[in-house]
Amino acid sequence: MKLAIVKYNAGNVYSVVNAFKRLGVEPVLTDNADELQRADRIVFPGQGEASSAMAYLRERGLDKVIRSLRQPVLGICIGQQLLCRHSEEGDVDCIGVFDADVRRFQPQQHGDKVPCMGWNSLHDLKSPLYHGFDAGEPPYVYFVHSYYVPICQHTIATSNYVLPYSASLCKDNFYSCQFHPEKSGAVGEKILKNFLQI
Repeated sequence: MKLAIVKYNAGNVYSVVNAFKRLGVEPVLTDNADELQRADRIVFPGQGEASSAMAYLRERGLDKVIRSLRQPVLGICIGQQLLCRHSEEGDVDCIGVFDADVRRFQPQQHGDKVPCMGWNSLHDLKSPLYHGFDAGEPPYVYFVHSYYVPICQHTIATSNYVLPYSASLCKDNFYSCQFHPEKSGAVGEKILKNFLQI
């Protein structure tokens, strides 16, 4: 299987590379349109700021390439947010796969810290991405984010911080996680394995 990871000006890419290596897959880190289109699976990860990330992607035509992909694609963290229609972070139009807007957390009480950092549970799991997680104890995964996607028609997992929001999205061949599966231990590893088997 050929797995390509989108190379752009975002942090945290190498921890994703290493997570797939631990699963026995040697990913290619690339910003080459032909390589991306020929891959069997695409991962669009990262940490960063939405408007500068979108500027970088647009300069290289990668926004159009990503939108045109027909194989399974997994967005992680800012990758999920950039697959949405618009982000409040930098007031920027994004790639537009998911018909949803990204909003900033607004603390409601003294204990609400932004960014949201740490482990939280996943609920309302749908889609093959979460195959094998039973209806018992909810799985816990690791989050770091100041912006969130509201619950919408594409939501396949929810979490709650300040308010309920989309922890994961799916539309057609596009899947995404707001959390970091590559930093989420055995649960995250299983989610990445599920993605490889979709």
